[in-house]
Amino acid sequence: MILLTDPDGKSRKKAAKGKAGKQPSEDISCFGCLPWQAADGKGKHTIPLYNVLWAEVRDNALVVDYAAPRKSSLKLQQWTFALPTPELETGDPSPEAFVAALIAAAYGEAKPRKRAYVLINPHSGPGGALGKWKKHVKPFFEAARMELDVVTLSRGGEATELSEKVDIERFDTIMALSGDGTPYEIFNGLGKRPDAAKALAKIAVSHIPCGSGNAFSLNCNGSNDAGVSALAVVKGVVMPLDLVSITQGDRRVLSFLSQSLGIIAESDLGTENMRWMGNKRFEIGLATRVLKKKCYPFDLSVKVEVDGKEMIKQHYKKHVEDHSLLSVDAVTDGAEGLPQLKYGTVQDEVPADWETQSYDNIGTFYVGNMAYMSPDANFFSAALPTDGLMDLVMMPANISPMAVTKALLSVETGKFFDNPIVSYKKISAYRITPRNQQDGYISIDGERIPFEPFQAEIHRGLGRVISKRGLYEAEGPTGWKEA
Repeated sequence: MILLTDPDGKSRKKAAKGKAGKQPSEDISCFGCLPWQAADGKGKHTIPLYNVLWAEVRDNALVVDYAAPRKSSLKLQQWTFALPTPELETGDPSPEAFVAALIAAAYGEAKPRKRAYVLINPHSGPGGALGKWKKHVKPFFEAARMELDVVTLSRGGEATELSEKVDIERFDTIMALSGDGTPYEIFNGLGKRPDAAKALAKIAVSHIPCGSGNAFSLNCNGSNDAGVSALAVVKGVVMPLDLVSITQGDRRVLSFLSQSLGIIAESDLGTENMRWMGNKRFEIGLATRVLKKKCYPFDLSVKVEVDGKEMIKQHYKKHVEDHSLLSVDAVTDGAEGLPQLKYGTVQDEVPADWETQSYDNIGTFYVGNMAYMSPDANFFSAALPTDGLMDLVMMPANISPMAVTKALLSVETGKFFDNPIVSYKKISAYRITPRNQQDGYISIDGERIPFEPFQAEIHRGLGRVISKRGLYEAEGPTGWKEA
């Protein structure tokens, strides 16, 4: 006997509810709670609906492909149940009708049989993306009957070129098996197209973690594991995502994740030679730079929208409780390409209503568009995917290394937001100009850009991603779960 359950394990012997408690049109009571004997002769088996990849009637048997828990990951399994030979009682659904109802209930609002353009970066992080694809990802996608077009990337910038030329009508998602660098290239490839606004709204970007930080997957899939993330993509829904325009010199690029200058940027970009260590390289970089108490002087002009931690908590709570605030259409401004810049570029005059200040003793300047930056690093606990705002965090450098270390360690415990040395604001645009330093590190989504002034402006709901539930998989600043 097999019982179909929700992810929390509650039995679904009768009708199966979809997302948000919605009832499917079909009843999957399935012939008296599926009283069929499994082909291997074993007894009752419980499969969460979320884990069901596909089902079909084959050779007078019901065949169910599903993702089974295996230690900290998942493994593809298949159960075959012989259909009853006697005629069905009047009113019982046909096997075909049951299968259709089962698939509908298992996928809910997610699209079955997604069409994916898969870009594998074999050089991301410690390597191993090809192995993860073959062992942990491809089997789930094939069992879910997804349509796959797979490319193994051979050089930097190739994902940008492929995304710029992709047929957006042919695929539901461009998927990166990589770190966060390949999604950055994908967004910017779509942004280079003549029909950029349409492309960014039409095709969703998705991510299977194979790098060092894997922030995209942590926020959207809720996991740093390739198999768990593969299931999250199979069952995932399309979610709007704010994107940020970065202008520097005469260049304009898109950022989906973060921008940083100071300790965080140096701990990332300054440890490229230690990529083989995975996420541990960040920790070593942080420890080295915190002990030096190095400062990074700059001038900052910023368009502040929500200031004060209590106000930010209220803003966060309002958006989480009212999901309609998170559902937005793409920002196109009637243009074919990228939206026009509301505040101009870094080469224009600073708008009069921005706040401008010089800082001499800052150690960390960090702006985020997602909550998690790496495993257990929830720097931006108040981040929301489509509130049209970036989250700005700053920390001083001219204090004791113990205080800075304690603040950084509090990221893992969820207490970073409330730490008194952490400045936290929600902003819509800013310009930063480094001072008294000839060269250094500026990171945009983990990619190094020239050490010179740049300006950032957010576009609400410009991009699309595949996410597990249509929200970030993170806790808010006061412990509220986004569910």
